[in-house]
Order: sequence, then C-alpha cells, then structure tokens
Amino acid sequence: MELPCDGAGICMVCKNKPPSEETLTCKTCVTPWHATCLVSPPQALSETLQWECPDCSMTHQPSTSALTSGRSEDSGDLIASIRKIEDDKSLTEKEKAKKRQELLSGAAAGPSSLDGEEKKEKNDVLDILDKELTCSFCMQMLDRPVTTPCGHNFCLKCFQRWIGQGKRTCAYCRVQIPPKIASQPRINSTLVIAIRMARMSRSSNGGGAAKVYHFVHNQNRPDKAYTTERAKKAGKANACSGKIFVTVPPDHFGPIPAENDPERNMGVLVGEIWEDRLACRQWGAHLPHVAGIAGQSTYGSQSVALSGGYIDDEDHGEWFLYTGSGGRDLSGNKRTNKDQSFDQKFEKMNEALRVSCLKGYPVRVVRSHKEKRSSYAPETGVRYDGVYRIEKCWRKNGIQGFKVCRYLFVRCDNEPAPWTTDVQGDRPRPLPVIKELKNAIDITERKGSPSWDYEASSNSFTPMDEKSSWVWKKPPPASKKRVADSVDPEDGKVIRIIKRQKTNVSVREKLLKAEFSCQICRKVMVHPITTPCAHNFCKACLEGAFAGQSLTRQRGQGRRALRVQKNVMKCPSCPIDIADFLQNPQVNRELMGVIESLQQQAEQEKLDNNPEECSEESDGVTEQRDVVSDDQIAEEPMDESQNAQKQNKETDGDDIMDPPSNVETMSPGKEQGI
Repeated sequence: MELPCDGAGICMVCKNKPPSEETLTCKTCVTPWHATCLVSPPQALSETLQWECPDCSMTHQPSTSALTSGRSEDSGDLIASIRKIEDDKSLTEKEKAKKRQELLSGAAAGPSSLDGEEKKEKNDVLDILDKELTCSFCMQMLDRPVTTPCGHNFCLKCFQRWIGQGKRTCAYCRVQIPPKIASQPRINSTLVIAIRMARMSRSSNGGGAAKVYHFVHNQNRPDKAYTTERAKKAGKANACSGKIFVTVPPDHFGPIPAENDPERNMGVLVGEIWEDRLACRQWGAHLPHVAGIAGQSTYGSQSVALSGGYIDDEDHGEWFLYTGSGGRDLSGNKRTNKDQSFDQKFEKMNEALRVSCLKGYPVRVVRSHKEKRSSYAPETGVRYDGVYRIEKCWRKNGIQGFKVCRYLFVRCDNEPAPWTTDVQGDRPRPLPVIKELKNAIDITERKGSPSWDYEASSNSFTPMDEKSSWVWKKPPPASKKRVADSVDPEDGKVIRIIKRQKTNVSVREKLLKAEFSCQICRKVMVHPITTPCAHNFCKACLEGAFAGQSLTRQRGQGRRALRVQKNVMKCPSCPIDIADFLQNPQVNRELMGVIESLQQQAEQEKLDNNPEECSEESDGVTEQRDVVSDDQIAEEPMDESQNAQKQNKETDGDDIMDPPSNVETMSPGKEQGI
C-alpha cells in the first residue's frame, strides 16, 4: 500500500521523517511522498519535476481492464479540474488549497460510495457503535472512554496526552475543561459495557466450535451420591449428586406427600434419617449441599437446616430461634470462617425467610448431628423433623457484637415429632415469650391469616384429634422451576416437565433496557447527559431532581452580612458535587446518536418481522377513512335539507304558501343528491 507523508512530514508507511533529498512533491496535489517507499519511484531527475503521485496518475494500475480505464478517465477529469483551479488568478493560495482539498475529498468519496452500494451494509450493534463512538484524536472506536462536561467522548490515553501538552480546552469544541476533570478523568462505564457487549456478540456469532455441555439425566444418575477418583476429598466435598427420588419441584412448599414418591409410595416421613446432606437432597427435604436456607428472596423459603452454624441459635424442639445467613467474611480461603465481621440484613435468603413469615408458608426443617448444643439433634446423619411456621422475625445485636436476623419457628406438622411420645401431630399452641424482643429492631409479624393453618373438625361427634389437621387455607404458591426427570413405574417412560426457556435477549435490547437507561426514571435516556462522575441521566430528569435549588445561598447574623455560601448538589448516584456542571449541562450527542440508531433498528426489525400486521393496520385505516368520507357525503344533503326546513320555519305564512324560487330550484338537486 502506498501512502503519502502526514502533516508533520512523517511517512505513513515507514513511520520515519524522510530527508529533503528523498521527498517527492506531486505537481498536481502538492502532497509530499517518501521516494523509497514508492512502488515505482522516478528513475531520472527530470521525471521528479513533472512527477504525479499514484492518486493523481493511477499509473500503478493496469490500463487493460474496463474498471481501470473508467477510473483513469475520472482521474483525467480530476487533473483537469485541479489545473483549472491553479490557473485561476482571482483565487488566493488558501482558496486554491481549499478548493483542491474539496475536489480531492469528493473524488475519494466517489469510489468508496460505489463500493458501499455494492457491499451489504451491516446493521449490528458493533457497527453502530463504531460509527457513533469514535475518538476525535485517533479516529478509532473509543477505548476506556472519557466524557467531558461539554458532552464529547475521547479515549483515556488520547485525553491524557492532550492534557499533558498543556491543553485545557476540549479538542472538539474548545470549551474550557475543569481542572478536576483534567487531573482525574472518569471512565464512562456505560460506554465501556456497551462496546464490550457488542464485541462479545460479534465474536460469539462469528462461528467456531460450540461449547459442549455434559448433562446427566436424573434417571441415569446413581442411587447413591458418589465421589470421582479425580476429585475425591474427605467429607464428600466434591461429590456428585445422586438420583432425585421425588417428583416435586425444587421450590415446593410443605411436606412431600406419597403421590410424589414413585419409588416407595410413602412420601418423606417425619423422623427419616439420611447419611449426609447429599442423601437428604435426593429426597427433596433440603436441597442445598452446604447452605442452611433454601429459598428465593421474592418467593419465600422452602426449608432450613439446623447444623450449628451460628452460636445465637436456640433449639427448644417444638419451637426454636433461628439465625439468618451472612455477616461473615468468606473470601479467599476463609470458607469456614465462623467469626462475624459485619451486620446481617433482610436480603437474599434472609428476605426469603421473612416472605415465608408474612405469607404463613410451611417450612421444612432438618436437623444435623453437627448441632452439638441441641438436645433434639440426631446422633448421626441428618433427620427430617417436619414442617414449621415462622411467626415473627426481627434484628438484634448478636453475641459477637454485630446485628443478626432472628426468626421464631413454631412446629405445625400433622405427624408427631421424633422426640415425643404423642400419637397425634401438633395443635395450635401459644407463642413463647421472647425476652430479646424488647431490644429488637425491624420487627416483622404476620397480620393476616396464614396460608398453612389448623382446621378443626366440624363434626361434634368426632374427637378433635382424629379429623383436625394442618392444611392449606390458601392455594400454595405455583412452582417456577422444573421437576427433575423421573421414570414412570408403569411404562418406564421418562416424565419431564420442561421449564420454559427464556428467549435470548438481543444485545440491542439489553443495552436499551439496562445500560442506556436513566438512573432516575429507569427508562431509555432521552437527551442523555454525562456528569463529571461519569453517570448518565436524562437531561429533564437530572434538572428536575434539582429544580428550585440555587447555586448559592445567603448567610447572615442579624445586621451583619456574611459571605455567600455555595450549595452542594450531589449526584443522584454518588456523593460527588455536580453543582457547577448543572449550570450548563450539555447533551452527549454521540450517546444520543447511538440510542436513536438502536431504536430505529428495533422499529425496522419489528416492521420486517410483522409486515402482515402493519399492512392490516394500514388497510383498516384506509377503510375507516372511506367509511367516514361516505358518511360525510350522506350527511351533507341531510344538513342542507335541515337548513332549508329551518329557513322555511323562520319565514312568514305568505312565504310558506309561495316559497322562493331558490328553494324550489334546490329541492330537485337535493333529491338527486339523496
């Protein structure tokens, strides 16, 4: 490839500044070239005086092809136009150079535009970002983008190089750059994530070998959890889960009945003991291998395990005080750290337990032999102790000095507890007195009726203990997860409830819904502006958040006037003061162009995917217009007849007996119109 020297006189091929004796100047466009980097440099000194560069002469291309001949004709016209500009004595040297530049740029754009028509234009997200988000210094896609208060984006290294040269104005619009941004520029993380997602989507769609995922169906798993030879460790830390014997979904609430036990047709019985947590998982009593709480923060908790994880736990058999999860530093190799280092909050699994408390859901409870402080724990293994209901939850200062989440569990199962001699199950009992509630905070107590409640017998001749039971007073929550594969014992066919897979959301939708959404209104940004702390908002939302606030406020003590104090206006997403920026916020035009291009692409794709609906809508509009026009035509004579009748009523009796001639002449026209 042959390239000329740039504005600084450096060759764009060898990246060196050639000496004057190796520099050639084109007689047509007056562009400097490095002679040693040319494919066909001039051989004699006389040729250098009338030398034309490859862009002007096209001598390096063969003249036999039709395309080359066409381009040579265009180049001949270009040379003639340039010489005409040079011969024009009414123009100054600057005007001649400007006209030459316009002429050459137009000629260069011609072939590329033709090539662009021949090639199919790409409409993916990366092409849009490459078109809109370009650094004004390096002319490449932004790398670690920095946004100035005037709304222009640059690469971080290019911006730092510009500032290092002593420049304190924007390279695009020459607006003054604040000293804090010049010394500590913030990277716009929204643009970084957008570019990264676009590149990842391009690379994933580019082909290559697909990833292979190995999956073992439930019916092919062993009846007992095993450990591979490669990953064998003490305590089955890397053990493989065995077959799931029950047909309940992972988010099933309450006891596991016999109809969900195709192996034994018994269900999970109270007092059943398993060897370890992996075997307990196989029967669905408590699914997590290690975690003590199973549930979802917006759905509720299905089961808990009492295994001595927190020293604040108190176990009284029919009721116990359970401590939530969290508050420990488990980073690095501190996976078994039992020292609490921060407060627990009602979030994640703790929030799941609170949801079960408010809804009154039954929670399955398993006790492990690791709970050494409890008299109700089994001697070995893991035991299922029935279902409990959470009556209250709160937060208090724990034994280690940090706040912990506390839950009051009360047993409510139709089967007797393993440690009791009773024949019948539980009956409603008064709640125990909890002394720590006096100093508790964030107390949550159920106000409405619970979903799982005790139903007494309505037959007066039947003992209460025989017919009364704990039942679902409200429908149990619908499952959101799939059931593990199981085999029908009758015909051996695989029974599977397939979970509806979420459609892969395109990168464009992810960007519009997440990355390009305003952090105030949570909608796609309209007229986006970027603050000095690199957060993006709608211009109207940010101005509305600080509406009515002035930049300064007056201070005074009696008659003495003090100096005006500046008001601090913190960014809605961080504590940085943006008061100076709010005086004249500028729209990030490049980001707005990206958002508009993505929205137009989404609308065009919607039209392409549903052309029939669009045509039906358009047909409906035309039909409606036709009907309206017909009605208007039909209504016009009626309006005229009504006007005529009104005029007749307003006239006197003589006029009625002898109507005017204009009324007589209009009546036949009306009848014809009707």
